[in-house]
Amino acid sequence: MLETSARLLRLLSLLQQHRDWPGPQLADRLGVTVRTVRRDVDRLRELGYPVHATIGNVGGYRLGAGAAMPPLLLDDDEAVAVAVGLRTAANGTVAGIEETSVRALAKLEQILPARLRYRVSALDAATVAQHRPGAVVSAEVLTTIATACRDHQRLRMDYRDHDGTDTIRTVEPHKLVHAGRRWYLVAYDLDRADWRTFRIDRLRPRLPAGPRFTPREPPSGDIGGYASWAVGVDRYRYQARFTMYAPAAQVAERVPADAGVVEAVDERTCTLHAGSNSLDGLALHVTLLGFDFTVHEPAELVEHFKRLHARIGHALGTPPGSPMSGRPG
Repeated sequence: MLETSARLLRLLSLLQQHRDWPGPQLADRLGVTVRTVRRDVDRLRELGYPVHATIGNVGGYRLGAGAAMPPLLLDDDEAVAVAVGLRTAANGTVAGIEETSVRALAKLEQILPARLRYRVSALDAATVAQHRPGAVVSAEVLTTIATACRDHQRLRMDYRDHDGTDTIRTVEPHKLVHAGRRWYLVAYDLDRADWRTFRIDRLRPRLPAGPRFTPREPPSGDIGGYASWAVGVDRYRYQARFTMYAPAAQVAERVPADAGVVEAVDERTCTLHAGSNSLDGLALHVTLLGFDFTVHEPAELVEHFKRLHARIGHALGTPPGSPMSGRPG
């Protein structure tokens, strides 16, 4: 009986890992016959697990969705990952799930083996959440948009532009992008006949969702990079390009995904693209990153840096005479 129970748990674990399992493959993994697999599947069904079977050459078993969520079987690393994810969600940027995350975490920690509880508690004790000011979005809004993306349904939404203008937009939603502090929607704007990136905290979907649509070719193979360019560079009056004399990974650590795009040149240098409506804002942003740099464009920013260079040199009593660059010569 103990052997049979252990095998049922192993079978359930396999069904949760894979979408479709041919009977012979399950039998091989469990070390039993195909007939025994059929009997074990029947036992899982008696316990309330919705295991579906298909026949034919491509037939097999699949764990379906039931009226209630069955217990999940997680290995050690998966259990720790879920616990860490729940703890992060409790302090994250999605409103309305903090308390739910704490309750779920409490349930999980009750059943974790001692060795895993120790790992999770050690991580918790050594971690301090850095609370950055940022927009909090509704979990309901996120799931509504995610469902529309998945089902290819148009969305009508109230949207407030960065200048405070309220508009009604009709879009074909493509992907949600989480940029650390903010959530964005990449969608095809039917009113503008072009791809756009929208801040989730500025929109309110109008329900129900609209008719289905045929997905368009996305604007980029890298939607995350596309969103970073759209919100960190493209929408601003001034779009700057710098050569940074530091590895791309180091620069990216100091440039949020919604504040610029970092591209590696080689192991020791990279290109930073950033945008702003203020030349002073761009100058301050790149200077405070703490790396040597050279400014390339736009021309207005190059001239602005020259004026700043002269002003600082005058303040120090050493009028500058070298070419404009943040990299020592």
